[in-house]
Amino acid sequence: MKAIKDYVETHKDRFLEELFELIRIPSISSLAEAKDDMAKAAEHIKNALLKAGADHAEVKETTGWPVVYGHKMLNESLPTVLVYGHYDVQPVEPLDLWDSPPFEPEVRDGKIYARGADDDKGQLFMHVKAFELMNAAGTLSCNVKFMIEGEEEIGSPSLKQFCKENKELLKADIILISDTTMIAQDIPSITVGLRGLSYLEVELTGPNRDLHSGLYGGAVGNPANLLAKMIASLTDENNHITIPGFYDDVQEVSESERAEMAKAPFNLEEYKKALDINEVVGEAGYSSNERTGIRPSLDVNGIWSGYTGEGAKTVLPSKANAKISMRLVPNQDSKKIDELFIKHLESIAPEGTRVKVKSLHGGQGYVTPIDFPAYRAASRAIEESFDKTPIPVRSGGSIPIVSDFEEVLGIKSILMGFGLDSDAIHSPNENYPLFNFYKGIETIPLFYKYFVEEMA
Repeated sequence: MKAIKDYVETHKDRFLEELFELIRIPSISSLAEAKDDMAKAAEHIKNALLKAGADHAEVKETTGWPVVYGHKMLNESLPTVLVYGHYDVQPVEPLDLWDSPPFEPEVRDGKIYARGADDDKGQLFMHVKAFELMNAAGTLSCNVKFMIEGEEEIGSPSLKQFCKENKELLKADIILISDTTMIAQDIPSITVGLRGLSYLEVELTGPNRDLHSGLYGGAVGNPANLLAKMIASLTDENNHITIPGFYDDVQEVSESERAEMAKAPFNLEEYKKALDINEVVGEAGYSSNERTGIRPSLDVNGIWSGYTGEGAKTVLPSKANAKISMRLVPNQDSKKIDELFIKHLESIAPEGTRVKVKSLHGGQGYVTPIDFPAYRAASRAIEESFDKTPIPVRSGGSIPIVSDFEEVLGIKSILMGFGLDSDAIHSPNENYPLFNFYKGIETIPLFYKYFVEEMA
């Protein structure tokens, strides 16, 4: 462990500047005009892998944004770890809420502030530097492959097909992922469950044009008012989702499992204080941790209609739109949920309106066991690095491609993330503590060491 710490301490300033070089590339996958930046980011990752010691690295085209593949194969008889991550990031709006430019990383109060600082460039880059460390020290004890995609933030639409076409190339014993969080810097954890996702866009149309709200208000249905009522009806007074059939495939978690989950430290008052809210809201009968870990949810991610500029414009809008996401639990099928949602929205659309629903992306939930070699290796690595046994937790977030990995490649994933809930991923002022960045680089080589031992 001392040799690992010494290497990180010696090279930490270089590690940080190299991460900053990657962060400065605005690789926003949802923007078609980001084509050059997406290509630049992929090339940057490829070169970083080669400099870190990969025998081979290349940028491989897909039907969407490219995938970076690299490997170092010591011996076919040794275990193989496939590292997955993504170089794309979320959009940065609203820009006025950032305290510093999102693609000009800076360190404040011991944290890196920038888009992608945590999700996922910071966490991905830990693996590149840990790989470099093991090669430099001669301690790499198994084969390593890298698959770094550019579409995670838009649902990985091309990656499943890429995996089907490259099954032999991607053959491995485990997929290692750092794109999740831990409870706290002094309370390490391993994510053992992810929620699935169903993400749709709704458009409700009323009159054939925007109307004067004085001449027509009260006589013609207002799509903005009506869509708001439709959305409000999607949950009841107990915050239970009202879409018929929505809960048909939800697996109830046993009381014993809920009791185990309750052992994870959680302070409700601190949670509310951190968010500056007076009360929490969620499905009746479940705690806040359970609501985000073992229960599905439905939320509006964006809503717009009519005039939103400065000043007044008395208009009755022709259309109203919303983006709605549903987080799903394992065993819920995202395509089935899409169909149920669309059917229900069509059934409750008021007379005189037309509703159109478009599915944007989705994916299945995932649960990883805690009684197999990769989990034991991750637990041992974290315990040695943090001097505490990690707690297994279920995350409220989604990485839709993880379930596809198991379906297509037949490989399980271990979710060994080092982010924190306070890192503001997807939000203005996304950040990543320097402690977590460097601690990740120190811990990852230990995973390789113990994974080889567990596989022996």
